[in-house]
Amino acid sequence: MDALPQHVRIAFGVPDQEPRPVAWAGQRAWQCGDALIRPVSDNAVAAWSAGVLDGLEVDGVRLARPLRSSDGRWVVAGWAACRFLPGTAEPRHDEVVGAAMRLHEATAGVLRPRLLDDRDDLLSRSVSAAFGERRLTLDPATGGELFVELAAYRRPVRLVPQVVHGELFGSVLFDEDGAPAVLDLVPFWRPAEWAAAVIVVDALAWGGADEGLLERWAHLDEWPQALLRGVLYRLALHAQHPEASVRTLSGLERAAGLVVRRI
Repeated sequence: MDALPQHVRIAFGVPDQEPRPVAWAGQRAWQCGDALIRPVSDNAVAAWSAGVLDGLEVDGVRLARPLRSSDGRWVVAGWAACRFLPGTAEPRHDEVVGAAMRLHEATAGVLRPRLLDDRDDLLSRSVSAAFGERRLTLDPATGGELFVELAAYRRPVRLVPQVVHGELFGSVLFDEDGAPAVLDLVPFWRPAEWAAAVIVVDALAWGGADEGLLERWAHLDEWPQALLRGVLYRLALHAQHPEASVRTLSGLERAAGLVVRRI
């Protein structure tokens, strides 16, 4: 979507505010006064996320409060709105993991959304493969060979699944005071430790994180196996991605090597 339609601005109550294009945690969006309006790729997920965030309270984490349209909807013609939160994504990896753990303490009581039942996309296929629930044919050159090698280290875990945000790396914003902000929810029914592990894997692979990040969260339950599933998830996703290449695999290879040493 190249422009914010006038009827969407009217629906969300900001018809007279001049839209200002902004990059919002890597997403294209439009700021209209204190409202931020963005296109969504999945209306059902966006509406579910808004419904959860509307009543959620997370200690020490700012939440982008969703805005309803004039007729009560969370999504209008593929657009959703929330309160604009100032901040930028920063390489504060430990603080992102800490924010994730607090967020998931708050979402522990959220019921499993039915929209996950029939979900069949890159994310859902990749996480199912990471947990050994699904077999995928993966390109050996872009992660499939390493996936098979690492999957042999997988052991059963007793971690409890719950609603978690599985894609927090790069999407947590920090304001001038360093307060983290979470913008929306990308739902998975997986352990909170796994969601933390994905952040750590991403930070090691692409965020320039130091190796000590692995140790600083080693107190989390079944951490080595959570990390392994985090790496497997990213490898499966990478190997299925149409833009993946041997070159873009290098960061994950580094992260995988660091994780394997701790299994």
